[in-house]
Amino acid sequence: MPTYWSKTLIPTLREAPADATVPSHRLMLRAGMIRQLGAGHYSYLPLGLRALQKVMAVVRREMDAAGAVEVFMPTLQPIELWEQTGRRADYGDNLFVLTDRHGREVALGPTHEEVTTDLVKNFVDSYKQLPLTVYQIQTKFRDEYRPRFGVLRSREFQMKDAYSFDIDVEGLDKSYQAMYDAYCRIFESCGVPYEIVEAESGPIGGSASHEFMVPSPTGEDTILKSDKGNYAANVEKCETGDRPTHPAFAPFSRAPKGSAPASHGGAKARSDEASASMDPTGDLEKVHTPHCATIEDVCDFFKKKVGSKLKPQSMLKSMLYVATRDSDASDPTEAKDPWYVLAIVRGDHEVNLAKLRDQMDKAFGEDAQLQPAPEQLARDDKWALGFIGPHAAPTRDDTYLLVDPDAAQGGFWVAGANEADHHVKHFNWQRDVLDSISDDAKQRLIVADIRNAVAGDPSPKGDGGVLEETKGIEVGHVFKLGCKYTDALDLKVLDDSNERRSVIMGCYGIGTNRILAGAIERPEGNDDNGIIWPAAIAPYQVIITPIKFADQVKDAACDLARDLEAQGIDVLIDDREERPGVKFKDADLIGIPVRVVVGDKGLKDGNVEIKPRSASDAEMVSVDQAATRIAELLKTL
Repeated sequence: MPTYWSKTLIPTLREAPADATVPSHRLMLRAGMIRQLGAGHYSYLPLGLRALQKVMAVVRREMDAAGAVEVFMPTLQPIELWEQTGRRADYGDNLFVLTDRHGREVALGPTHEEVTTDLVKNFVDSYKQLPLTVYQIQTKFRDEYRPRFGVLRSREFQMKDAYSFDIDVEGLDKSYQAMYDAYCRIFESCGVPYEIVEAESGPIGGSASHEFMVPSPTGEDTILKSDKGNYAANVEKCETGDRPTHPAFAPFSRAPKGSAPASHGGAKARSDEASASMDPTGDLEKVHTPHCATIEDVCDFFKKKVGSKLKPQSMLKSMLYVATRDSDASDPTEAKDPWYVLAIVRGDHEVNLAKLRDQMDKAFGEDAQLQPAPEQLARDDKWALGFIGPHAAPTRDDTYLLVDPDAAQGGFWVAGANEADHHVKHFNWQRDVLDSISDDAKQRLIVADIRNAVAGDPSPKGDGGVLEETKGIEVGHVFKLGCKYTDALDLKVLDDSNERRSVIMGCYGIGTNRILAGAIERPEGNDDNGIIWPAAIAPYQVIITPIKFADQVKDAACDLARDLEAQGIDVLIDDREERPGVKFKDADLIGIPVRVVVGDKGLKDGNVEIKPRSASDAEMVSVDQAATRIAELLKTL
């Protein structure tokens, strides 16, 4: 039974709200697919829901084929589970926490690692019951500080999350590969282009991790790829090739040793070409820089007040963190044996928290808890926040100093003066740090890659490749979790030696509504007239547009719809009493893959007009051959 436009709900708009800035947000609103209820909350209308259900059907088909079994778990989760794994602190304000009438706290689940582990713990007690992979498709919740871009960043969203349980690493590798391969089939079946990149696990935890990205210039995620085509990673994970430090830092360097020139620091190289000399460029000169707590503020101040041009790459950016071994303390003031970590990067670079955490893991000899230093704690401990310089660290016995190779160079530097509203010119590493540092402090000076990679950096493959920057939309993510959750929640089983062993987990997520947005955001997914859907996930595969829905035109349209539906092709008939131009514009806007125009003029010759949404020209096809021709076209769309 075809759907008639007049009998469903497709409230198209000529213009989108002003805050809809990316194509998927703008076009999903204009095409009547979604409507906003509140910030980050959307209702799915019939077109949007049909497309979403088609994505879910593909996901279910491939997950089942990969051996996963579907479950459905509660959205409300006991907060105690999150506290046992330490993730309440990790998620922070992004976690929705509610209190019920009995005073018990519960979380609205953004993901279900804890709940799934608790579920399996109740039923699995032997290795003979493994491997096991369970999945669900459910609404998730995340208290986004700034929801935007429609369904790409919302506070509630649809997600397929799956969890594998294995007795050993070899089993995990097989489960991981099965999900990895299933994801490839899912995105191919949905007609969505994708790239696979190395990624950080973030608050999920775990070791190996890959993201599936839809390439798009409007994507929020930054991807760095080698121009050799053999490496790609999310900016949070991306390593760089050799970036040697100045020889004066050799005793402290954890950077790879290689032949890349020391001046190779990305797209924005320093104007002084990272001078090999460690001689001071002048006496250390304090400059009053009131209210200039950012790199941009200082550069602007120097231009307007000092009369000299200062580039960000000639500044040192100092970021303060607190590290502790105490995993039970969410507040660093309550932690045992806390340390400050002062991270130094060039002013045009950004600290990479994952890389910094990795270096602190090595320094501490175990997993370190690392977070930005709380403002009050730092001020109480005499840190001049916003005006910290590297030369503050050697005078303290509670601080690690981590320096990125591009910052560990000679030449002209401007840095914080360790005094509110002041910076210093002519900072010199040899004079102001290395010559005065104590032997004890030397043990806490580390030079290593701690910044985000940027376009122009050398590829970590060491083959002369150079990193290039692109943008993408994350639609899937797979993780090897290890025993993080099973240890925390005591999920152990008897192995073949009758010994109790921790179960090893994997986690695999797909943003089903993000696939819809990604399909629209892909380069061929939209044009000036509206959406261009892949046939596999389009709300309808064919739209029949009668010039006037009456008499022989009506009969021909309905007959063709029945013929198409007999072949499993779903059809929307635009039966509205509107001018043809309005119908054509709406058909283009909602993006149905094939449009069929039925009119008296064409029927006199026994023809209908068939036009793929992505084509510029239509073709006239006889009524008798129309269904066959449409079926052929859909195989290519």
